[in-house]
Amino acid sequence: MADTPATTERHSPTDSLIRFENVHKRFGSLVVLNGISIDFSVGQTAVVLGPSGTGKSVLLKHIVGLLSPDSGQVFFRDTRIDNLTERQLEPIRKRIGFLFQLSALFDSMTVGENISFPLREHGILSRSEIRDRVAERLAMVGMENSEKKMPGELSGGQRKRVALARAIALNPDVVLYDEPTTGLDPIRSDVINELILKLHEELKVSAIVVTHDMASAFKVGDRLIMLMGGSIIADCDPDGLRAHPDPRVQRFIAGRADEEDLRALHRL
Repeated sequence: MADTPATTERHSPTDSLIRFENVHKRFGSLVVLNGISIDFSVGQTAVVLGPSGTGKSVLLKHIVGLLSPDSGQVFFRDTRIDNLTERQLEPIRKRIGFLFQLSALFDSMTVGENISFPLREHGILSRSEIRDRVAERLAMVGMENSEKKMPGELSGGQRKRVALARAIALNPDVVLYDEPTTGLDPIRSDVINELILKLHEELKVSAIVVTHDMASAFKVGDRLIMLMGGSIIADCDPDGLRAHPDPRVQRFIAGRADEEDLRALHRL
């Protein structure tokens, strides 16, 4: 792991929710994760930042078992999960909510059917309990009485909120957010940010948020982690990131092109 600033918050092993130990992942010649070691703690909202293609979404996919590392280990609480079968992963996945970047709603199902899908799949509630849970989760995200609507009738922001209601349907320990504000205007983006904060407060759910949106990162995150070149170059609280000495971090915060890119442009 990269050296971390003094502002980085340390946590005891008993707080550990998700842990990566020396995880390597590459696709062909592209190295995406280069020996990542990181611990996500219970109760945190951790935001993972970095340029496109730097491994942020790949990190999330390792947590839910959609990808396996080339080497290294991934743990959920005290259980190693990177070597589990699909069947063995099932009880772990029940404890993880996932908000996909493009919402990933089933277009052929109503809003209510979308949210009840994980509940029915796991068969853990009666029909009336499922109906009540769906209504409760829709109310949480400000989408009351929309059970009968189809995804095609919803705006982009509404689709995100329905997808978030589905992500929390099973009362997860942690919610993974993959670019939750992508494609939304600043006002709708802030609605999603407020929902992330609300769910953290009301459900006491941990969160890992992958985003390019610095306004969102600073608003929702109590821990900010920056990936670049397959490695962690910063891991600190919001104030620590703002004051971070690495010029790559400062360029990313400011949204400023690096000198190499600028030179290449001016040569054209």
